Amino acid sequence: MRKQLCLALDVATVEEACAWVRRMTAHFGTFKIGLRLFCAQGPSVVDRVREAGAERVFLDLKLHDIPQTVADAVSALTAAGPDLLTVHTAGGAEMMRRAQAATEGRITLLGVTVLTSLDASDLSSTGCESSPLAVTLKRARLAVDAGLGGLVCSPEEVSAVRAELGELSRILVTPGIRLSGGELDDQRRVATPREAVRAGANLLVIGRPVLTATRPEQVCEDLFAELSA
Repeated sequence: MRKQLCLALDVATVEEACAWVRRMTAHFGTFKIGLRLFCAQGPSVVDRVREAGAERVFLDLKLHDIPQTVADAVSALTAAGPDLLTVHTAGGAEMMRRAQAATEGRITLLGVTVLTSLDASDLSSTGCESSPLAVTLKRARLAVDAGLGGLVCSPEEVSAVRAELGELSRILVTPGIRLSGGELDDQRRVATPREAVRAGANLLVIGRPVLTATRPEQVCEDLFAELSA
């Protein structure tokens, strides 16, 4: 069950990140490094987190730029040694194809579709009049056709993506996971762990509900219990 769970290391320092990894390896099979930690600590944070005991390291940078720039960045980041790395599907098909080629098959590239902090009105304000679901499905197809190994999408779109693409997208990563009755923070399209798994997700990302808890281990036990049910 722990292989389905990813802890987002949304902390300021590598020391804090490594402390969480050591504390939570019995509960999480994957640990995610995001922009905050990566920008503060640099590429060496990947090695540090792995040395602390992370079985799988997920580098979530949502790369989005012209194709050559992203391909060069992916090449450099592949050398840092993460298992998973994100690009943003809004960068287009050519960007994703070049990015995938730059991995040389050494890491799994994931395409981020629509951020879980956005809803239809947010998309509309940026000039995108389609619904989050429609945008997600279109971008998901582009990513799979470009050869990416997985997708990141909100719990609300997981079942539709799985129905549309089946096993063409081997990994469906779902952020925005909240326990029943938990705070939403800045997320809008969220689900409980059980809802996300039933919809077809196979890697659930959870951060603040664990990191801010008085008893993080109990939160993890609650996660396990909900998934088991």
